[in-house]
Amino acid sequence: MHERRIPEWLRHAPVPSVRDFGVLAGLEAVVRGILISVFPLIMYRALGDAGMVSASYFAVGILSLLAGLMIPALIRLVPRRWAYSLGGLMFIASASFAIEGSPVSVLAALALNTVAAVTTFICFNAYVLDYISRMELGQCETSRMFYSALGWTAGPVAGVLLLEIWPPAPFLISGAAAVVMLAAFWWMRMGDGKQIARARGPASNPLTYLPRFLAQPRLVAGWLFAVIRSAGWWIYVVYLPIFAIEKGLGEELGGLLLSVTNAALFSAPLLQRWVQQHSIRFAVQTGFLGVTACFGAACFAQGWPAVSITLLVAGSAALILLDICAGLPFLMAVKPSERTEMSAVYSSYRDISGILTPGVAWLVLLVAPVAGIFAAGAAATAGAVLLASNLHPRLGRRKPVPPSSEDPVPAE
Repeated sequence: MHERRIPEWLRHAPVPSVRDFGVLAGLEAVVRGILISVFPLIMYRALGDAGMVSASYFAVGILSLLAGLMIPALIRLVPRRWAYSLGGLMFIASASFAIEGSPVSVLAALALNTVAAVTTFICFNAYVLDYISRMELGQCETSRMFYSALGWTAGPVAGVLLLEIWPPAPFLISGAAAVVMLAAFWWMRMGDGKQIARARGPASNPLTYLPRFLAQPRLVAGWLFAVIRSAGWWIYVVYLPIFAIEKGLGEELGGLLLSVTNAALFSAPLLQRWVQQHSIRFAVQTGFLGVTACFGAACFAQGWPAVSITLLVAGSAALILLDICAGLPFLMAVKPSERTEMSAVYSSYRDISGILTPGVAWLVLLVAPVAGIFAAGAAATAGAVLLASNLHPRLGRRKPVPPSSEDPVPAE
């Protein structure tokens, strides 16, 4: 009887829009962006050796991979909204541990931050696949990048500067931003996503989806693109600052350059138009080719640190392009009934790159200086260029609408 008095937005939650997902991604960018340049510095300070830093990242990567594979099982026991909230709470706990500052606390902070990132990433992607149509995925990725631009641009340089002024400051800001992110998530009323019934019920864990994943070349290629792109960012974020410190260029340079690079995120709408005018295959090949050329040249120019770092910055601009287009082959191929499981499979790219990159870097450092890691990254991206040649040339383009038979015939 009183149902008419209930506001419509309370009776029927609005469907999350592209803009809503962009705002949520932007808030997470603040949470993580202000610490992305801080963690390598505090790790290097606490451990005092680039090899030990690589070994620590390697161990954290394995932990994160195992945690990511468990997220779908967690979501079956706990509603997805609570799983996402758990990720937000781990961001807050990570900031608290980092403030304490001891080597053990720093390692715990890094582990919590990494697991929180993979947890929210899986849930976020599952929500996107629930509420965003296939043809709007490119627009959603662009919106996510655009709204994240401020956090990823101002965050890295602000983090390293605040670390010098007052060490707890960047962690307090990150924790506060995580609180705001959680509040925004609950205000948007994402719920638990769409439920799709299946005849036999879903598989108990994403490992059972691996055969199906491996049987779809576009999924495998999209996942490999993500792994190699993420490895490129690992090299830029972790080993460029160490390279700068060893060459006597200061601790702040890495954070400053990362902020400069991330300013290119504001051009995401223009880059998306460029991708649409060409094709996803051409864009992916162009991005990886740019990284290959710049990272390879940076290794050979290591005797001139300023030149080497300039080349790495140029290569990071190509990584920005890949952030927009390289994940689309995977997202466009996911079946609706496999959203959560395939999101978990896809999210493993972070953990795999987080294991492989420091692992390979540790081996490289046994026989070569830090610049050798740049050459290893160039070799990986060169392989991605060849892999991208197998993508369909019209992938991501809208199909032309055939003329209707009822259209009037022009008079002769």
